[in-house]
Amino acid sequence: MADDERTLESHMTREDEVREDDSWVPSSVLPTPDPQDGWRFRWIRTSVLGHADNTNVSQKFRDGWVPVKREDHPEMVGQSDINSRWEGAIEQGGLLLCKAPEEKMESRTEHFQKIAQQQMDSVDRNYMRENDPRMPLLRPEKSTRTTFGKG
Repeated sequence: MADDERTLESHMTREDEVREDDSWVPSSVLPTPDPQDGWRFRWIRTSVLGHADNTNVSQKFRDGWVPVKREDHPEMVGQSDINSRWEGAIEQGGLLLCKAPEEKMESRTEHFQKIAQQQMDSVDRNYMRENDPRMPLLRPEKSTRTTFGKG
């Protein structure tokens, strides 16, 4: 019976002994807030190499982003940047955590997707304008069908 126990132990591997609690995962540089229904979160750049980026901040505020209050998200541990201009907000490494209404951001996404599609259509039209039927740049897929009458 002692031999059987040794045989069983010899088949065990280190992977069998590792518990999920023992694994370590490095913390994220930018923590993620708990999701809220109807809101989208984003980190907004407030400074570059120690110089304030007021243009970027004001543009994002005009786009509908508002700073997230620290008291609204207690799960966001850590201290704000030294000499932060955003009292009560969450700022780390020159980035300010902001939120915007989900509907507004979906509308914004649709707007930019429409612009991108228009640009792709324009490129295609410009490319195909140079097309000559005697020497086509592309062979567009065309299907023709011929039918004959009965009789």
